[in-house]
Amino acid sequence: MTSYAILTNRKRSIIALVHSVVFAGIALHSVAVATHVHPIWVKPSNVASLLILVIYVAVSSILIQLTRISRSSRERLYFGFCATSATLGLFRTIIGDQNLPAGQYLRVLMLLCAVITGIIIVRSQSPVQLAPETNA
Repeated sequence: MTSYAILTNRKRSIIALVHSVVFAGIALHSVAVATHVHPIWVKPSNVASLLILVIYVAVSSILIQLTRISRSSRERLYFGFCATSATLGLFRTIIGDQNLPAGQYLRVLMLLCAVITGIIIVRSQSPVQLAPETNA
């Protein structure tokens, strides 16, 4: 059986998978409606842009650390896909879409790969055992 450092049980793996599915859906929606990101320096006083930048820095940093401390190759691959997607989002926020046109599609691809890897991880873990019911 594979030894995981972070996704140690099925519940954690399912929560991680749900997050990946939600963010893949958001990324697919941004591709479908063809949203474009302008570089952060175009509107530096825009609070929303700065907030998105701070969020991407935090999420990318955390996911890179999770990738680093992962034990198994599956877990490392899963967090690597997530970290790559978040880092591409960070780069898109900093330099915009005009300078990185494939970034949006690569981000979706990385999240879809994370979803597939997450499904494999969840399926490899044993289901949660429920306590037997006692009739009193």
